[in-house]
Amino acid sequence: MFLASYLLAALAVILAWPAPIMLSRARWTARSPETALVLWQAIALAGGLSMIGAMLTWGLEPLGENLLQGLRGLTGLLLDDSPAAGLDLIHVFALSAALLLTVHLVFTLLLTYYKIRKQRGRHRDLLNLLSSPSADSPRTLVINHPAPVAYCLPGGGGSVTVLSNGLLELLSPEELQAVMTHEKAHLDQRHDLLLWAFAAWRSALPWLPTSKLARTAVNELTEMLADDHALKTSDRETLVRAIAVVAAGERPQPGAGAVATGVGDPAKALLGAAETETFVTAHRLRRLLSPVPGLGRPAQSAVLLGSALLLAVPTVLLVAPGLAS
Repeated sequence: MFLASYLLAALAVILAWPAPIMLSRARWTARSPETALVLWQAIALAGGLSMIGAMLTWGLEPLGENLLQGLRGLTGLLLDDSPAAGLDLIHVFALSAALLLTVHLVFTLLLTYYKIRKQRGRHRDLLNLLSSPSADSPRTLVINHPAPVAYCLPGGGGSVTVLSNGLLELLSPEELQAVMTHEKAHLDQRHDLLLWAFAAWRSALPWLPTSKLARTAVNELTEMLADDHALKTSDRETLVRAIAVVAAGERPQPGAGAVATGVGDPAKALLGAAETETFVTAHRLRRLLSPVPGLGRPAQSAVLLGSALLLAVPTVLLVAPGLAS
């Protein structure tokens, strides 16, 4: 399994560094956010599988020609205390590293989920004290705050959308409907699960710069997906105005900003916001103000096929016999 371990290691390096950087800089992702999200998930899963698989196949090489044979040999070694020719300290180290990385990734995933659930629970308790149900929209809470705020709080059957009085005062009914549809899309499409997974990846591998790139990209793509859903019931100009009002914290005066006049780049008015939020909002506004055709079906199919191959290649390398040198 020497060859398999080398190929898996090479694939792990590619998926941990150049591939995420190239994808984060690609322009086609805004044309098909859903397809791009599938590719991001494939990169993350295949990368983790390749990292663990490279160490596992190296460690099991003396015990079999592929992963299944190696695991059977390791099981016999542990249960029957049978001798294992060629299983030296280096192979034991590789097996230990594979086990530790697997436990670390799974533990971080579960720990991140626990922390998120705990934070949401505390947040929901505060909302129960500080908010009141909306008279016009079900599963919607209103908080008394002058700043325009709109977000969703996932929680299965208890998911809610949270709005502020400031937002209700600034937005027109049409703009408010666009915001509500946007937030509802986040809940219906369970974007929180995607964000949880990539937040766990970032926590598990903070030394990997591309884990931050991935989390930012996935956050941006989920926002674009929600925008696309909102455009099914609202016109583009209404949605742009609503996003600009929420981002700027006030309604632009005629002639004072790009959104009000319909010219220029409204993203420039958002430089005072938090860096990541500014980056995402600016890209959303540019995408809405300068729409481009969606990614063609052949291109989407090619990306989906590539995503499937990313998952298939490490799987085949792990189980295919005859890859030992």
